[in-house]
Amino acid sequence: MNGNNNNFGFVKEDPWRIFRIMAEFVDSFETLSRMGPAVTVFGSARLPRTNPYYLAAVELSKGLAKHHLAVITGGGPGIMEAANKGAALAKGKSVGLNIELPHEQKGNRYANVPMYFHYFFSRKVCFVKYSIGFVFMPGGFGTLDEFFEVITLVQTNRIPAFPMILFGKDYWRGLIRWMKDQLEGSKFISEGDLDLFTLTDDPQEVVDIILDYERRVGPPDIVPKAFS
Repeated sequence: MNGNNNNFGFVKEDPWRIFRIMAEFVDSFETLSRMGPAVTVFGSARLPRTNPYYLAAVELSKGLAKHHLAVITGGGPGIMEAANKGAALAKGKSVGLNIELPHEQKGNRYANVPMYFHYFFSRKVCFVKYSIGFVFMPGGFGTLDEFFEVITLVQTNRIPAFPMILFGKDYWRGLIRWMKDQLEGSKFISEGDLDLFTLTDDPQEVVDIILDYERRVGPPDIVPKAFS
């Protein structure tokens, strides 16, 4: 009896869920494919506008947009708002990939290309698929999840070795020390894996690293293996 009920639930609900997932991918791919090369900025939704990291996110995103790089964020407040604000002030493409959450998430007014997602996984694909660089500002579980997701894709050669920049030495230094002692020290990761990212406190260094990568490699002209 229980098996039949479970099967009925699948027949009734899951096919429609698949269509909703497909719609999120189709709509987002169609929009983002027209943005040109982009940089995704991750970070906390909880930082106030007076926080130094908020102000740094505005500056670095402004610098990226001035060089015709779209800026992608999660579309919410805090660091996301700051990055969208910087891109918008530079009259660039300011993309916000909003997610439906019971708290915290509310779209910011600086994203001039707002998009909306129900599923975390489809949103995460869009953070990576059209970006040539990633900036990780201080943040919580979500930011850490996004950092480890992207570095795993690079480590396993599922996407190219795009620039990954950890912004905020005081914030990230403890995690880096732990990764060196526990992950590298115990050989859970390979020697050199901790060289896949750069640590900085300088917004201009973020811009310079990504522009140097774009000059050397150019924007991707094929779909990364992770999405093929």
